[in-house]
Amino acid sequence: MESLASLSNREIMDVKGSHLLGRIMTIFLVVFIIILLLPWRQTIPGRGTVTALSPEDRPQTVQNQIGGRIERWAVKDGQEVKKGDTILVISETSQSYFDPELPERLNEQLDAKKGSEEAAIQKMEATNAQISALTAGLRFQLSAAENKVKQAENYVGIDSAELVAVENFYETSKARLQRYEAGYKNGLFSLTDIETRRLKLQEDKAKVVTQQNKLNNSKQGLLNARIDLDNIRAKYQESLAKAQSDMSSALSSRASARGDIAKLRNDISNISVRRGLYVVRAPQDGFVVKTLKAGIGENIKEGESVVTLQPKDPQVAAELYVDAMDVPLILDTSDVRLQFEGWPSLQFSGWPSVAVGTFAGKIWAIDRVSSNGGKYRVLVKPTEPIPAKDEPWPHQLRQGSGVYGRIILRSVPLWYEIWRQLNGFPPSLEKEPSDKITDGKK
Repeated sequence: MESLASLSNREIMDVKGSHLLGRIMTIFLVVFIIILLLPWRQTIPGRGTVTALSPEDRPQTVQNQIGGRIERWAVKDGQEVKKGDTILVISETSQSYFDPELPERLNEQLDAKKGSEEAAIQKMEATNAQISALTAGLRFQLSAAENKVKQAENYVGIDSAELVAVENFYETSKARLQRYEAGYKNGLFSLTDIETRRLKLQEDKAKVVTQQNKLNNSKQGLLNARIDLDNIRAKYQESLAKAQSDMSSALSSRASARGDIAKLRNDISNISVRRGLYVVRAPQDGFVVKTLKAGIGENIKEGESVVTLQPKDPQVAAELYVDAMDVPLILDTSDVRLQFEGWPSLQFSGWPSVAVGTFAGKIWAIDRVSSNGGKYRVLVKPTEPIPAKDEPWPHQLRQGSGVYGRIILRSVPLWYEIWRQLNGFPPSLEKEPSDKITDGKK
């Protein structure tokens, strides 16, 4: 009887256990289905570092603009400096600038060159006066010479006319003599008349010869007058060419003096600026991160970096690197949740609203080209205004520290996210219905 009772109790317990297990499995199934229907926020993960939003706020190196020898350091590593504070003092190493009175020497040379320029200007004025005098003198000489030529031409004309008249008289005398000789043969004239006509013919011939010589002399005088006129012109051209050559020389001297003056002024200005570069100063407020040179008396080259400077109060940002496949899904208005190294946080990938210790950010820029490794850089700035549930970014953040972020996309059911992950599909590119409504209002 006892064995039968124990057997029946065992069967009753087995039946109750089966019902309990079924209920538990049903509950688990319902819970699992509910979990699958829960909303899941799609995100794009990315890792990077803290940086500055503006290039002027990022760490920079300070260079010396001229070469020299280190004489004194005015800062130490980690020291805060103001804009214009002395960082380093150097001395001259170029032999061209050793003379402490070099500016005075150059000013003396400048004064001498100014005197050369003034002398060249005076020479130009004197040459202009000489050219004017030559022009005026030539005007009178040419007028006189031209008058002589005209006078000689008149003499030639007069002598030519007189020669024609004398020749006509001579021809008339010859004709008369021939008639007298014919009349003498006929007994009309005496021998005395014949001899008188012959003497008259000889006189007229002598007059012709004399007039021809006079005409030749007039022509020679005309030729000499023209030669004198040409000589005056040639002499003027020679004197004018010499004066113009002197003018060109004076112009060249003045241009050379002006070039030397400009060069000396440039040298004086450069020396003044160079002596102001013996002190390397801080370009902006910040902190000396590290001195890149050491010692006293060490020579440094032109444009060599001497210290690394971190600007004060930079506008920090985060640069995240994401896969190229995810870049088209990121919008310029996308929100970002950031987790900084050194700050404890608890972040859920699908539920950023319940994350603890994370900070809000906003997409600022997305690189147009990929960085090393094929990833794209996304620059994230702090969200403004700060959401009520969030805190501002820690002011203790230092550039270069690590950061992990998730770029927030649309919400989808959990089952869809699991299915997407199993199939290797990218997150959905479609906006949420609320975004569509907002866009429609806009």
